[in-house]
Amino acid sequence: MSYTAVLRPQGLLAAAENGFVYRFAAMGSPCEVRMETRDASLALSLGEIAEAEALRIEQKYSRYLKDSCVSQINQSGGKAVALDAETAGLIAYADQCYTLSAGQFDITSGVLRRVWRFDGSANIPSPEEVEAVRDRVGWSKVGWHPPEISLPPGMEIDLGGLAKEYAVDLAIQQLRTVSDTPALVNFGGDLRVSGPRANGGRWRVAIESVEDDSGTEGVIELSDGAITTSGDARRYLFKEGVRYGHILDPRTGWPVRDAPRSVTVAAPTCVEAGILSTLAMLHGRDALTFLKSEGVKAWVLS
Repeated sequence: MSYTAVLRPQGLLAAAENGFVYRFAAMGSPCEVRMETRDASLALSLGEIAEAEALRIEQKYSRYLKDSCVSQINQSGGKAVALDAETAGLIAYADQCYTLSAGQFDITSGVLRRVWRFDGSANIPSPEEVEAVRDRVGWSKVGWHPPEISLPPGMEIDLGGLAKEYAVDLAIQQLRTVSDTPALVNFGGDLRVSGPRANGGRWRVAIESVEDDSGTEGVIELSDGAITTSGDARRYLFKEGVRYGHILDPRTGWPVRDAPRSVTVAAPTCVEAGILSTLAMLHGRDALTFLKSEGVKAWVLS
């Protein structure tokens, strides 16, 4: 598969404590790069590098863009599609996560959004509506023979959060290749730091409260690695006293019962932190037990 991305960095640079912050929008999220340098020209260059990488990943993997790799796969009508090495690597990772999670992580489950719209309303789909869509979910139905993939007609893949977390990791890698300036990359709440701050100290990252307009629940100090959070603070349904979070179990098509309101995980990379926080949510009331068994630093809010 050939692919050419169109990159148009349009972010804004502003002065911040101990340096600069570069802000832009990509992948449906507010994004920022915080850099501890007094060199405005360098900060602008680093910010544009991170933005360009985010835009490249969005162009390549967004399900909303008709010319993206994901759209080409989804519109293949059952025919085998040959993937480039980068895309094949992401699909191979998703395949591994599907196997290790016993089907809880499934990149074909995005079609469930057609009946589940987590807008804070009481509009719960009927069991019949969910079942009709669930027939189009199931990674085991996909033909995956690296580097080729073939989807049964009507099925789709959605790399969603995985692509965004991957973009954070790539942005940090790109910044490290051109400068040793301490930096924090944050794409829609998925973040990673390049290393310690300029003074050797740790970056301070707030954990958002699960209650509306309630500030923060605490602060995490980070000198290396990444942090991601999965939760239902903004995307949920509420009916007859029951809150339905947006984390769906692809094996049933329904929200996970008794899931935490929020799970924050620290890991060496954003991709690792992302899969662990998502799987923890999918474990419902056993989220904390799962995270302890994985031996990772995590914060669970119920």
